Amino acid sequence: MRVRISWRRPFNLHPGDSSVGQAILPAAGFQPALSEHGRILVPGKRRLKGGCSHDWLPHKTLWDICERASRRAPAPQGIAIAALAFAAVILMADQAPAINVQFTDVTAQAGIHFTHNAGRSGHKYLPETLGAGCAFFDFDGDGWPDILLVNGKDFNPGGRKTTAALYHNNHDGTFTDVTKGSGLDVEMYGMGVAIADYDNDGREDVYITALEGDHLFHNEGNGKFRDVTQAAGIQNANFGASAAWLDYDHDGKVDLFVANYVQWSAKGDLFCSLDGSTKSYCTPESYKGTRSRLYHNLGNGRFEDVAEKAGLGDPTSKSLGVTVLDYNNDGWPDLFVANDTQPNKLYRNLGNGTFKEEGMTAGVAYGEDGVARGAMGADAGDYDRSGRPHLLVGNFSNQMLGLYHNEGNGLFVDEAPSSTVGRSSLLSLSFGVFFFDYDLDGYPDIFAANGHIEDEIGRVQPKVSYKETPLLFRNLGNHRFDNVSSRVGPAFSKAMVARGAAYADFDHDGDLDVLISTNNGPAVLLRNDGGNRNHWLSVRLAGTKSNRDGIGAVVRVESAGGKQWNMVRSGSSYCSQSDLALTFGLGADASANVEVKWPSGAKQQFKNVGANERVLVDEGRGLSKLQ
Repeated sequence: MRVRISWRRPFNLHPGDSSVGQAILPAAGFQPALSEHGRILVPGKRRLKGGCSHDWLPHKTLWDICERASRRAPAPQGIAIAALAFAAVILMADQAPAINVQFTDVTAQAGIHFTHNAGRSGHKYLPETLGAGCAFFDFDGDGWPDILLVNGKDFNPGGRKTTAALYHNNHDGTFTDVTKGSGLDVEMYGMGVAIADYDNDGREDVYITALEGDHLFHNEGNGKFRDVTQAAGIQNANFGASAAWLDYDHDGKVDLFVANYVQWSAKGDLFCSLDGSTKSYCTPESYKGTRSRLYHNLGNGRFEDVAEKAGLGDPTSKSLGVTVLDYNNDGWPDLFVANDTQPNKLYRNLGNGTFKEEGMTAGVAYGEDGVARGAMGADAGDYDRSGRPHLLVGNFSNQMLGLYHNEGNGLFVDEAPSSTVGRSSLLSLSFGVFFFDYDLDGYPDIFAANGHIEDEIGRVQPKVSYKETPLLFRNLGNHRFDNVSSRVGPAFSKAMVARGAAYADFDHDGDLDVLISTNNGPAVLLRNDGGNRNHWLSVRLAGTKSNRDGIGAVVRVESAGGKQWNMVRSGSSYCSQSDLALTFGLGADASANVEVKWPSGAKQQFKNVGANERVLVDEGRGLSKLQ
């Protein structure tokens, strides 16, 4: 038997070898497992230049293995053997066993009656196929996630009037449409949404990107919103798509990044065709790119566009998705921007109000073939408990999802091509993507909302469909995922033209539910039934010196099953926003220790917090339980 180890170059380890063979790893209590390719994927510290480290290998037997292997082999091979030992440590993780989880389509019974208007005019205008997003957020402060669904409008004059829809959570599994008179009932060709309390008044405000110009709505309380776009100094009529709030300069006020797509107008619409005769929807190669926006929050309700000054003003980008992450763990929020047919961007926050673009050197700009992919949505999360945020990117059909593992040295490696994640998503066109722990076992899983842009794609690519089913990958640990889409209920077998996607525990039963927006079709609300068989902890933050939502704060949770962490973030997915509360799966653990590191630099620690609780951590007052 020969075990192949994925490393900088292949190295064959003979288990019969007296130094690191079958007699040693089992003796240390470890049983290495092979992946489906007969390969062990080595996570973690790949920057070692040779030798061993007690910090890296805490177990004495593993230290001995590493030392003996290093003496017998040249540096790369010695490192590979040490990596195998490290992988054995990872394999020790006591992950909760799989539980039966079903997602139930409760859209109708929940009272959600919304159909997206793409404004289809027969001209096959580019924007018609890209909208729109959705959001879970608590607009009235009652502690229950409400729903906002972004809408388009007719391109032909004199058409029907359609607006975004605001649904209030009734606390019983149902929602009431409260759009009329809310101030959000404004006709626009809407695309995306981002939520945050930008003025720290305790109420969540709404930013909606729109083709003809974005809108900023201030939450006035009592279910009312006021359009303050002009007064705030925001002017963005540049085909805005996804957006995200972040406090990039740590001044206690959230700023706003807006991902803009291409230079398009109905008057300048181009003719594109799949078959050379009939018009089809164009791909972005046909249009020039445009720069995105970074609005610095000046206070007093005013913003200033500082994108070019901050180093974010690339005019060639064709941006659709954005996710906020601190990929080098220096305490400053960075930006990953998903570009459609242009290189993705990874902007490192230099901590002085500027960013440095490092997508190319980090390995996230292109696909494995060195070609820019059609990237749509994006998210970040620590799926292997390495302590670093990794990237998930939704891509065009025949390009598969991107699953970029953060190596910790400024480099990312796309693990999707060699995994179930890549193979299962190859034919899908993925828009809304995110990490979330649907079964609450403590390991972030992957969700992808899929749907093609061309309704007649099947004529030229028979294996690709216009309507596509969503994908759900269960995290098995050790860099392995299982496609469980066919095992979580009939809702995941229903094909749709999905775009935005968000998650929240809308029914307060502990597990995370999913909201999907579809293009020119109905919204879909999927209730998670069974995830709460495992234990959980929901943490919501309230900043005082930091911004009110705690955006950018890092929450670390440690229980008997191990350590987890997450950052409070706006944006991610595609044109959508999930609930700002962080949900941690605890498996069978009955309690956990919690640490919060705020953007202000303050730290708080709480011991033995009980499982199955919703808690609020106030930067000044500490922890309290929520109803």
